[in-house]
This record gives sequence, C-alpha cells and structure tokens, in this order.
Amino acid sequence: MPCTHVNQIRVVTPSAEGCEECLKAGEESVHLRICRTCGHVGCCDSSKNKHATQHFQSTSHPIMESYDPPDPWGWCFVDEEMLDFRGQQTPHHRSSHRRPGSHR
Repeated sequence: MPCTHVNQIRVVTPSAEGCEECLKAGEESVHLRICRTCGHVGCCDSSKNKHATQHFQSTSHPIMESYDPPDPWGWCFVDEEMLDFRGQQTPHHRSSHRRPGSHR
C-alpha cells in the first residue's frame, strides 16, 4: 500500500547538527534521521537510544528522511513504506553531523 502521509512532508530546517538528545547527553549516535514534519534530528534504530523512533512515538509525525549519511530515502512509520527523496533531500549545513569519534 502506498504511503498515505506524503501530504505531510514539509521542507524543514534541521533542529541540530546531530541527534538532539544524544548531543545533550554527550552520547554517540550511528546514523541520523530528520523528521520531515518539524525538522527534529534523531538517531536511527541502530543507535542505542533510537531517538528518531522515539520522536515519532511521542509526536505522531509520520515521515522521516535519512539525514546522515545523506541517502535519498525516507520512511513512513505509520504505513511502513519507504519513500524516495531524490531531488527533495534536506540540505546539510556541515559535512559531518556526528560527534568526533562516533561511528559511521
């Protein structure tokens, strides 16, 4: 079934240069995801804290984009569908969004 939430995709400004919660706690994250509703930057489910998923669970914002590494795909948490963001990716303000010493 195609994603029924594509009408909720917004052009957003990243909320932080890395996972907001991990940066505040001084923790490392693996890959970053950006909420395409509000711009929250959170770590992926391969990271210890899974902040991108926690953001969805607390806000119900359905769409996230792979932010670091910058791959042109997204995910709808509600419909469990991959999305193609080629040509619509959120711009990066720095070449790397991870803390020094974090994993790739």
